[in-house]
Amino acid sequence: MSLLRSETTTTYLELSQEGGGAHKFYEVTVAGTVVTIRYGRIGAAGQTSTSTFPTAEKARAAAAKKVGEKVRKGYAPAVQGERAPRPVTRRQVASAPSTARAVAPVLWRFRTGSSAFGIHVDDDRCWVGNQAGDVYTLDHEGGVLAHFNLPDGVKCLVADDFWIYAGCDDGRVYDLSSKLPFAAYDIAANVDIFWLDIHEGVLDVSDREGRLTVIDHEDEHQWSRGSQGDHAWMVRADDKAVYHGHSRGVTAYAPDGGRELWHTRTKGPVLFGWQEDTAVYAGTAHRAVQRLDKRSGGVEATYGCDASVYSCATSPGGRYVFAGDAASSVYCFDRDGTRLWKLGTGGGSALSMQYHDERLYLVTTDGSLVCVDASESAVEAAQQGTVPVARDVKLAATLPTYQPA
Repeated sequence: MSLLRSETTTTYLELSQEGGGAHKFYEVTVAGTVVTIRYGRIGAAGQTSTSTFPTAEKARAAAAKKVGEKVRKGYAPAVQGERAPRPVTRRQVASAPSTARAVAPVLWRFRTGSSAFGIHVDDDRCWVGNQAGDVYTLDHEGGVLAHFNLPDGVKCLVADDFWIYAGCDDGRVYDLSSKLPFAAYDIAANVDIFWLDIHEGVLDVSDREGRLTVIDHEDEHQWSRGSQGDHAWMVRADDKAVYHGHSRGVTAYAPDGGRELWHTRTKGPVLFGWQEDTAVYAGTAHRAVQRLDKRSGGVEATYGCDASVYSCATSPGGRYVFAGDAASSVYCFDRDGTRLWKLGTGGGSALSMQYHDERLYLVTTDGSLVCVDASESAVEAAQQGTVPVARDVKLAATLPTYQPA
């Protein structure tokens, strides 16, 4: 009697586009009649699929075909483990107690359990994403609708038409528009993601080194630019330009990356950005929000705060400008820069915010999504010390949870 031993062969490939774009591996293992394929982002375990063939010869032929397809797409043989996993910067923020004499009129508060940077509010629901990789959707009255569990911390949530995306520390941007989230973009491991924006399917990424990387809807790198600064916490895009905020101000580039349109030094490093139709707003470390004209980069108004600005937003058209600072306060200004009010959040500092239908939604250092009544009557009452009893939103035991397939 003889024993037949099947030979096991493994082919390992990597695709790496310097300056941005894809950064992936593809591994094919043949063991007799079984072909196992493992693929994913370099530094992660990846996903695995297995197929069985009638003969070892057919298995080897199928494996060779798969390898050939990847080589034609730019993959090349590599040694697994030689390339380091992607760098990740967890944003370190200090949050002091508010110095405001009154507390904001909070209608409800939902505690996610971890610092939250991601927020999106539309006509139907509110979204919050935190550093633990949890994304929750709620209705406008605080009812929790669903829970997405993503593989890594959520840096930000962005919308492009009716699609909702979560940018995560694992280097992927997840589409949350379907029932099950899936990775729509995969960002190079040498890009330490700070912030994202998506406009008409084109992904704009700002990073720790101050670079701007642009990737199209086919997950292919289009262009990248280095800026005059680093720690780029702002990127916003429209049809006319990409607006990039970093430690030395805000720079606007043509959508195709062909040229710099303007550069404006701001009052200190940019920590957050917002945009309206004709202006971008930069929240800075030197206690101010500045409104810049999109066409020229000229400073149109400055909104003074009492501590570093972690977040900002506006009502439609920029009629009112809101800001959240490092001392757990939230501000409202009129368009010309006059401060209308300053109130405490009743919790941590607002790391991101959005205004919708006379309500200001905040996500905070203590991991809460906070709904503030920003109507004139509610704010006037709050300034006199009269605020509603904030409702603490609880999770339902039957809440559905969705994970990437």
